[in-house]
Amino acid sequence: MIEPLAKIERLPTSSGEREAAHRIAGLLRELGARDAVVEEEPAYASYARPIGTLTALAAVAGLLAKRSRVAATLVAGAATLGIADDISYRGQYARRALGGRPCSAYNVVASVGDPDAPRTLVVTAHHDAAPTGAVFDERAARWVATRYPQLLDKARENPPMWWPVVAGPALIALGAATGLRGVRRAGIGLAAVSTAAFTQIGRSRAVPGANDNLSGVAVLVALAATLRDQPVDGVRVLLVSAGAEEALQEGIRGFARRHFPELDRERTWFLNVDTVGSGNLVLLEAEGPLRMEPYDVPFNNLLSECATRNDIAVLTGLRSRSSTDGVVPNRHGYPTATLVSIDDQKLIPHYHLHTDLPEHVDYDCVADACALTEAAARALSANEVPTPADPPTRTDPSTRTESPTRTESPTRTDPPTRTDPPSRTESPTRTDPPTPAA
Repeated sequence: MIEPLAKIERLPTSSGEREAAHRIAGLLRELGARDAVVEEEPAYASYARPIGTLTALAAVAGLLAKRSRVAATLVAGAATLGIADDISYRGQYARRALGGRPCSAYNVVASVGDPDAPRTLVVTAHHDAAPTGAVFDERAARWVATRYPQLLDKARENPPMWWPVVAGPALIALGAATGLRGVRRAGIGLAAVSTAAFTQIGRSRAVPGANDNLSGVAVLVALAATLRDQPVDGVRVLLVSAGAEEALQEGIRGFARRHFPELDRERTWFLNVDTVGSGNLVLLEAEGPLRMEPYDVPFNNLLSECATRNDIAVLTGLRSRSSTDGVVPNRHGYPTATLVSIDDQKLIPHYHLHTDLPEHVDYDCVADACALTEAAARALSANEVPTPADPPTRTDPSTRTESPTRTESPTRTDPPTRTDPPSRTESPTRTDPPTPAA
């Protein structure tokens, strides 16, 4: 499943995203989710255009500050607020004004499990793929991780990539207001670099996106197959593969507008599955590009307990300075958890690069994500409703154990030596029934 979809160029709101959505819906229908549909939602195609425009306006304002410090302060200040608003999932007023003509995101929505159950588990992923850019080159991060491995033990979150983007216009506004040339020039430099980066991203083609996030889509498909063969009572499971996530959660926002009014916050849980083929599963404690927003502790605890019962190694206590679709239901008050993965250097390999290929996906890690998602559904069906508890304990990846045996589970060799990635037309199922940024 991952291989054929990875061959489709799936930029947000593109025809490739639409094609992938219809293929996924068709596969889910074949696996028993007969109500699987593709829902078209209004969406903007990219974050690069509006944010890049704001950084460019701030840089120009900084260069012209000698003519009018007041005007430069106002323009750069407005750009700062506009960027912070856009990446923090607020009103996104700049996107509406500068993002171009709205397009369409294509969400796949299907249901499995007990249609009359009192509880609902919504499992989300996304099938669009990101554009690339020099800012995503991982060589510097690999060098630091290799040269200073002691930093890995202390790191609990990834570097805040959005902070310099906001800092550029903010420094311009501060420098113009106070007359501090050095501060203003530093801001101009940051804003210029940001503008160049967003220009490159806006013109780039999509990466294959095998790990980010066809690995998450594979979890949805596997869950549909498993619950067809081994049905679950007491919980309805919604499978949502969103479009335009790489445009900063455009697709899941459309799902929220359409479906949140009918989903009871007291009886609905969201498990977001994103980039789960890196080697070590992670239940994020919190995420947010500017301000960390914590995920639901009781639900995370339940997932941690499910992992322990099923011998699935999961790291906890880590946070992300990126953003995923999980931030949307979390902000709307739903108990939400986000399951991501990292490698042994606490990095996401091939992130937003053209090397994000099927042969670089850790399929054992994907299988563990499938098993944990199924375990969560069965725990909710057994009325194991999450209640407050002590924070889950961090599991060391070096002690990771194998997942329980599954039928048709994909066989995996070490990615560096794999020459023929496994072909998956059907997702793995389980014989024993027993979750993380732009």
